[in-house]
Amino acid sequence: MRISSGFMKASHPIKVNAPAKINLHLEVLGLRTDGFHELAMVMQSIDLADYLEITSNKEGLITLTVDDPSLSAGNENLIIKAAKLLRDRFGNNHLGATIHLQKNIPIGAGLAGGSSDGAAALMGLNALWGLDLTKPQLKDLAGELGSDMPFCLDGGTQLCFGRGEKLEPLNISSSSMAVILVKDPAVSISTPWAYGRSKELKGSSYLKSDFEFEQRRQQLREKSWLRFLSISDPPPLNNDLQQVVEPEIPAVQDALKLLSALPGSFGVAMSGSGPSCFALYSTYVEAKEVLEKNRVRLEDSGLESWCCSFLSQGVTFES
Repeated sequence: MRISSGFMKASHPIKVNAPAKINLHLEVLGLRTDGFHELAMVMQSIDLADYLEITSNKEGLITLTVDDPSLSAGNENLIIKAAKLLRDRFGNNHLGATIHLQKNIPIGAGLAGGSSDGAAALMGLNALWGLDLTKPQLKDLAGELGSDMPFCLDGGTQLCFGRGEKLEPLNISSSSMAVILVKDPAVSISTPWAYGRSKELKGSSYLKSDFEFEQRRQQLREKSWLRFLSISDPPPLNNDLQQVVEPEIPAVQDALKLLSALPGSFGVAMSGSGPSCFALYSTYVEAKEVLEKNRVRLEDSGLESWCCSFLSQGVTFES
């Protein structure tokens, strides 16, 4: 079957890159009628990535192996959920795949690693099985599985509204900006817990109506720094979840303090629901130089660290 424009023709094995994201902006606007939080975000893909290798099997089985023993390869993994949703939607139980995940994005880190893996599975299996689904069709399926997953398919720099699944791409050329990213490997944060704490601590000040939500969305759309990502008008790095997570998680406090002490950055913030934090730099070269000079200091403080460039796209096939 012909593969739709934008997707490669199936080959064996298929290799897919699944990049992480950071939040340049995250506002918790209020509660939706479905119980989820209404969000206004700017998400940015970075070049810290997981890798999926997918091959076909003739037994009609979907199997997953992971090189990180701390991560489940069972039915709760978004890769398995994505594969079964795609197969079930087409009603063909004979479709099978053997998937191996090389895990580089830290788990439970606020970097959408699991969502990006699920998005990569959708895109890779679409090609492997010759299903001919378009990118919009894949994004619809992704939205059924996770709020961040549609963004992970497209990636780049985007406004993200609703639960995060309503995307408005920004007309921004590829930016040279980069981040120093850190995380305490011993600490993970539950996203539901973070949003629950936000509701407990800030629920009384939430916006209440769709009209108010749209006003706040429009205010974000009009921000000057969204016209071109550059240090001449740097992102202000707001994260409402940081305001409720930081006071309760010492690892986040320590990470932000250490990043703030590094020279040359244009701001520091927590990503998503944490605990990953990052410092913003004008170029990868500058960020890399600062990281190398301070890597031992960060390691001595118990933090893993990465230097990451901004990406202009999300999930991609590996050439």
